Amino acid sequence: MIKKTPKVGVWVAILITAFVVSAVGALLSNAPSLDISQVWSDPYYWHVTKFSFYQATLSTLLSVGFAIPIAHALCRRQFFGRALLLRLFASTLVLPVLVGVFGLLAIYGNSGWLAKFLANFDIELPFSIYGLNGILLAHVFFNLPYASRLLLQALDTVPTEQHKLCAHLGMSHWNKFKWVEWPRLRQQLPHVCGLVFMLCFTSFATVMALGGGPKSTTIELAIYQAIKFDFDLQAGALLAIWQMLLCGVLAVSIQRLSKPISVTASQLSEEKYLVKDSWWSKAWDSFWIIVVSMLVLPPLAMVIFSGINSQALIVLSSEPFWAALMTSVRVASLASIIAVGIGIAILLTSRAWRLQNKNFRADKIELIGTIILVTPGLVISTGLFLLLRSFTDVFSLAFFIVIAVNSLMALPYVIKTLAQPMLHLSQQYQYVCASLGMTGFTRFRLVEWRALRKPMAQAFSISFMLAMGDLSAIALFGSHDFRTLPLYLFQLLGSYQMEAAAVVSVSLLLLSVGIFSLIEFLFTRSSKLKS
Repeated sequence: MIKKTPKVGVWVAILITAFVVSAVGALLSNAPSLDISQVWSDPYYWHVTKFSFYQATLSTLLSVGFAIPIAHALCRRQFFGRALLLRLFASTLVLPVLVGVFGLLAIYGNSGWLAKFLANFDIELPFSIYGLNGILLAHVFFNLPYASRLLLQALDTVPTEQHKLCAHLGMSHWNKFKWVEWPRLRQQLPHVCGLVFMLCFTSFATVMALGGGPKSTTIELAIYQAIKFDFDLQAGALLAIWQMLLCGVLAVSIQRLSKPISVTASQLSEEKYLVKDSWWSKAWDSFWIIVVSMLVLPPLAMVIFSGINSQALIVLSSEPFWAALMTSVRVASLASIIAVGIGIAILLTSRAWRLQNKNFRADKIELIGTIILVTPGLVISTGLFLLLRSFTDVFSLAFFIVIAVNSLMALPYVIKTLAQPMLHLSQQYQYVCASLGMTGFTRFRLVEWRALRKPMAQAFSISFMLAMGDLSAIALFGSHDFRTLPLYLFQLLGSYQMEAAAVVSVSLLLLSVGIFSLIEFLFTRSSKLKS
């Protein structure tokens, strides 16, 4: 049993709080006459608030609602390409938004593949991808696969003994789902719903690309317009505080609904024992696997197809492309290492508190770790710019600022990915480790690392890809001498070099999937060599 609480998580939480408070405080200091009551009196503020809630609610219901049967089907079925499909699931959430939008437009746009196909039968496209339709489609495309993967991770924690027992008792699929699998999903659902909702609520690039005008504007986009175009720090600060208050209330409410269940010491295995498997069950699972495949694969395939053009060799052999690629790799490597390190530090402290029944403290320190979900990245970047410009040349520190912001942006994914596995592991083995006197690095090497290498690999690779594809921080601090691949892609799109942009898009896509596969392979291989 853990008696001594690791204090490193507390110090990390204090540093994160100081970092965010300093950035937000710098923005507020430039808006001295801030009046939060304007939110109630201004029709525009009410409109963006209602639309933000509306589209985020619909996006969450669609993404998480469909993720439940998809995760259940993936848990029960093994098929060719399943591993690759799961890697693509992890990459869609952190795929550069412009790349995903590029693929969606190629399929569902007014001049996309679907519109051309229907035109052969003199049928017009029944919907427009711009506006609410496009926003929901893009949010489901980005969030449904990742939500399915997180729920699949929860189902994989069901011990082998329980699978065997269900098969021995002749349980139907429904009874097994109700009594064995649903409690695991129910435990993870508040975390997944909260993550997806706040990602959609604070959506920026997706709404900017597919919103279709002032009618479809979120609070995040309104903040960008106020700061970037009007340089109205007053309005930007007001909207930022309003969004932080709303997201803060949501985050606290979600944590109240999230109650970890106890896990007994047992063997976890990837081997599944199906109960009363029938053609109906196979058809049901196959339907959901096909549906999610048709959602994810065609846009990604169109990105690849569009990227194979006459400009490919020219772009891939150009100096700007390789300079942007190397910058992206350096930023992503450092940001992901920092994110995983501070995420584990926070979770070690919160886990110790949970085992001591100090759940209130644990909830709060994890909430600090996910503070970027309630604080727009654009606000932090702008606040840091205003804070540092009085002391030094901000652009000389651009590299470090972008790494710091990207680390914070990846931290919620690290915490969501590792929180439950770390807690379950400690619940299972804390007494065995205590009886053997196993602590510190010895416990990490022999117990923690062997059991957590897969979620750690997933957390690291997701952090890496998120930093690799981020545009928000680099858009403010980037320059001709310091730019990442997403910024380079944005510049190509802005200058209407569509073929060159398609080459950069497919490069980002292949790089994301390749790096995810490489990291998982290295983590698994290193563990096998040590065992």
